[in-house]
Amino acid sequence: MFLLYPPNQALALPPASEIPEEVLRAQPDLQARSPVDNQPLTAGEALQLQAARPETGSVSPEVERLIFLLKLRRGFRDLFPFLFP
Repeated sequence: MFLLYPPNQALALPPASEIPEEVLRAQPDLQARSPVDNQPLTAGEALQLQAARPETGSVSPEVERLIFLLKLRRGFRDLFPFLFP
């Protein structure tokens, strides 16, 4: 029965009016919103707000060194579990 009626492969395709995801991903997002009151911002206002925002993720060198040492200790503990009870 299935050999006589092959499936219609065109049913799996999206409609022609739909914009492909690759095109949507390549387009810049020009709709910025204010984090304070969620009002729409112009492109210039959004750039000013982004430039005024402090960098996130910056930590002191002491904390970076401590994190490195903890990761090193964990690596040694995985290699030599009998040294770390």
